[in-house]
Amino acid sequence: MPEGGASISNTTQGVAAGTERPVRTPHRTGLLVTFLLGGLTAVPPLAMDMYLPSLPEVTRSLHAPAATVQLTLTACLAGMALGQLVVGPMSDRWGRRRPLLAGLGVFVVATVLCALAPTVELLVAFRLAQGLAGAAAIVIARAVVRDLYDGMAMARFFSTLMLISGAAPIVAPLIGGQILRVTDWRGVFVVLTFIGLAIGALAWTKLPETLHPADRHSGGVGEALRAMRGLLADRSFAGYMLTGGFAFAALFAYISASPFVIQEIYGASPQTFSLLFGVNSVGLVLVGQINGKILVGRVSLDRVLGIGLTIVITAATALLLMSTGVFGEVGLAPVAVALFVLMSAMGITLPNTQALALMRTKHNAGSASALLGTSSFLIGAIASPLVGVAGEDTAVPMAVVQLAAALVALACFMGMCRPWQARASVEGADS
Repeated sequence: MPEGGASISNTTQGVAAGTERPVRTPHRTGLLVTFLLGGLTAVPPLAMDMYLPSLPEVTRSLHAPAATVQLTLTACLAGMALGQLVVGPMSDRWGRRRPLLAGLGVFVVATVLCALAPTVELLVAFRLAQGLAGAAAIVIARAVVRDLYDGMAMARFFSTLMLISGAAPIVAPLIGGQILRVTDWRGVFVVLTFIGLAIGALAWTKLPETLHPADRHSGGVGEALRAMRGLLADRSFAGYMLTGGFAFAALFAYISASPFVIQEIYGASPQTFSLLFGVNSVGLVLVGQINGKILVGRVSLDRVLGIGLTIVITAATALLLMSTGVFGEVGLAPVAVALFVLMSAMGITLPNTQALALMRTKHNAGSASALLGTSSFLIGAIASPLVGVAGEDTAVPMAVVQLAAALVALACFMGMCRPWQARASVEGADS
């Protein structure tokens, strides 16, 4: 378990259901709460990855083109992006628990509606609502981590969360593929409904309030906007935010296009796709643990981030060369290897961008988390339809989007964060 955290041990019993729980005495984060935070950060990959093996079936069931069906991913992602802009500042004002519980409740309702959607247009609308509500889970989970941790301990904890939340993209498509053996794509949303209920019940009973009333902001929209403007005025914060956003776009290009690339172009079954997706996610989790357990504290976070971006660019370049036929006709194996390398590199890229950005702020953690999440999800939502512009018979758009996004991420990192410059420590600095 990461050191240097704050305890949220059960020092208060018998709190009435639904009331706000007191802030705990600083010492150490409990194991159950750690797993809960990991579960909250897993909501987005659960909402998207369980659904991935179903995409080809949805195109047939709802008689919609692949590009339109991919909008169901875009809508969910855009909803999660926009929702974070609302929920993040709300959690800075009213605490973490109440916005989280409300968001999870709406998420469950929206997921039920997705299972009942009769047309692709309604499915897109319900997926948007699902994303808007699900945003509460990820933005508040990050804010809670910032409430409890600082500095290198925060970077280690993000890597610990990756071990837990990283299990979601491993098992989610496997579950989705198995669900398709016994029912259709609607069954995926039924399972997601029960998962949302389980996470919500655990949050209701076990997650204490981590934001002390004295640290909350009484202002309204104006104060929230001023806080966000101050964060964006910080060049380094904005640089890490954009770096993480474009790195996430490369990841989401893979998420959006890989079901069609692997199943339609290379003829793999939904179960084979799920297995490959799970293997790639294992790589992400393992590298994330190397980051948290070995690299953090021994190698500067900026250097590790630069190495991660370089590996992503290398893998995306290899995918582009293979998809354009430079190496001749290639099978699934070399493509799968390149995708594995790209996904694994995200294990040292994404958690370090979040930690480096959040180190720039101690207060307004909800607003900072919202900006990080919104930028990532919006840029990812833009990348999603681009991978399908040339149809389902070529992997070139996926590789182009991945490479372009990774190059822009590197440019933002080098041009705005300027990692080669010696800087005074900013841990605990207010935005």
